[in-house]
Amino acid sequence: MEKDVRKVSPFEVGDVNPVAQYFTGQSFLAALTGPDAQTDIANVTFEPGCRNNWHVHHGCQQILVCVGGEGWYQEWGKEAVRLKPGDVIEIPLDTKHWHGAAKDSWFAHLSVMSRLAEGSHEWLEPVDDETYNALK
Repeated sequence: MEKDVRKVSPFEVGDVNPVAQYFTGQSFLAALTGPDAQTDIANVTFEPGCRNNWHVHHGCQQILVCVGGEGWYQEWGKEAVRLKPGDVIEIPLDTKHWHGAAKDSWFAHLSVMSRLAEGSHEWLEPVDDETYNALK
């Protein structure tokens, strides 16, 4: 049964994700830190079945703190990992990966990244339906 997006986590849901073109399905983004912070912390909320494209963070590390619902995380060449509230994923530098909601659950995670001038994000191909639908 779907959870109401407003109840998936205690954090603000925010607006439609400004990089929605790199997601399959609908996601929302709420910045939790201000423009002068040394670290970006944002709550990312995914509707059931939503996931982002494969991507790489160059020159900066991302940490995911799962705060609501159930989701998935996968590094290129490895098995997908089921995520639930309380799980923490430290994504190694320059690692191709994706993350998103389970098919039947809203999902929210905090994304924590240091603000580095040389850091960049490289968006790649979508996670294909065959790969995603095979997750159990």
